[in-house]
Amino acid sequence: MRLDKFLKVSRIIKRRTVANDACDAEHVTVNGKRAKASYDVKEGDLIEITFGQKTLKVRVLDVKEYTSKAEASSLYEVIG
Repeated sequence: MRLDKFLKVSRIIKRRTVANDACDAEHVTVNGKRAKASYDVKEGDLIEITFGQKTLKVRVLDVKEYTSKAEASSLYEVIG
């Protein structure tokens, strides 16, 4: 699944266009490398997103095309 779509489906970022813009602005890294919105997310990937002064680090636990709002947080775990 594309990185921008994963960020939306997991509800880490609410809209896919915003996720795409974050990737274009180089605010998103996967496994320590800058990632494009088209990056293919896999289980075990470490995603780091910078929101201004804050940084969110998550590990991908599962990749699903669709999920309910209640189950969205089960797709990843927050690290530090």
